[in-house]
Amino acid sequence: MYSFLKRKFQINMYTVSSGFISGMSKIIFENSPASEVGERNYETVSSTQEAEMPISKEQVQQLIASDTIVIFSKTRCPYCRMAKEVFDSLQKKYTAIELDERDDGDDIQSILGELTGARTVPRVFVKGVCLGGGTDVKKLYENGEIQKMF
Repeated sequence: MYSFLKRKFQINMYTVSSGFISGMSKIIFENSPASEVGERNYETVSSTQEAEMPISKEQVQQLIASDTIVIFSKTRCPYCRMAKEVFDSLQKKYTAIELDERDDGDDIQSILGELTGARTVPRVFVKGVCLGGGTDVKKLYENGEIQKMF
């Protein structure tokens, strides 16, 4: 569980994963003396639905602004790997936000659709400007345009 928490914290500085909250409340309430008293269970004591707030457009914009290069990605997507390989070959540091490892990944993807006109991944941002997806980034790299951005 520690590695899960560490990975989520590094990627998601602005919101706490509802899965983490749910898991922690389960640990806390199952192991507390109160869990043995009465008919209450931990799910009703700690309602993650009430505490969970959907990610906002402003929070997604903060994620985009959080680094020079931000890639909204999915771990098994070949186009996402293609985009990351471009920045790896340029030896440029980037922030990868893996949507398939986040509880709010679908919400973020929908907001990206509103912001960029495309809901597909990857969505690659350089200095806050959306370059598009993996194929777009690869073309920019091959014609030397992406190198001029730094």
